[in-house]
Amino acid sequence: MSLVKFDGVGFSHQDKLVVHDVSFTVEPGIFLTIVGPNGSGKTTILKLIIGAYNPTKGAIVRDTDLRIGYVPQKLNVNDTIPIDVNCFLNLGRKFPSKKIRSIAEETGIAHLMKVPLLSLSGGQTQRVLYARALLAEPNLLIMDEATQGMDAEGEERFYRLVNDYRARTNCAVILVSHEMHVVSSFSNWVICLNGHICCQGEPSLIFEDEKFVELFGRFPQNELAYYPHKHDHSHDVV
Repeated sequence: MSLVKFDGVGFSHQDKLVVHDVSFTVEPGIFLTIVGPNGSGKTTILKLIIGAYNPTKGAIVRDTDLRIGYVPQKLNVNDTIPIDVNCFLNLGRKFPSKKIRSIAEETGIAHLMKVPLLSLSGGQTQRVLYARALLAEPNLLIMDEATQGMDAEGEERFYRLVNDYRARTNCAVILVSHEMHVVSSFSNWVICLNGHICCQGEPSLIFEDEKFVELFGRFPQNELAYYPHKHDHSHDVV
């Protein structure tokens, strides 16, 4: 059974149509990446999946055993509240210490457990957020540009870590990314979004699709490539 199914979904905010006629399914084990220009509705789609928003048109069907782990773009920490990594991982629910240690080892943050969150680098923070997402034992992992603050090497290690988890557990992954080398290296399905789904399919086919090329240009398959991007989500509903 599909974990999530979008059937003709539309969403409006303050009388403004954000996305429309969106249909796709999320199957177990898929590594799905959503790409699109600023304001195309990528973050809105993620919010619809997790239930933060309800569609104004169409339907979203979720598996009754859906367990979502969510890794946001960044963590906003109140600098007046001292909290270390271990405390953060246990916020809202006390997990067994053995489980915490196991996931900390798996995600490479075991040496950070007593470090204040405010002292972490951007890359370390994202790994901590990833570790917290895994505590839910998700069968769907959602990541919204989750490698901010990482260099290229750290980014590759991070996604290999995610991909290893996916392969081992058959967890589905939905990634919003603007990094085309990540899309081509790890994804097995791509959705090109611009208010609606312009095209979707395997990465090698999407990169040649005329609708994709019209939005982003043509990328050589044998080169690492990026399309111009600014971290501006002013047009996405968040």
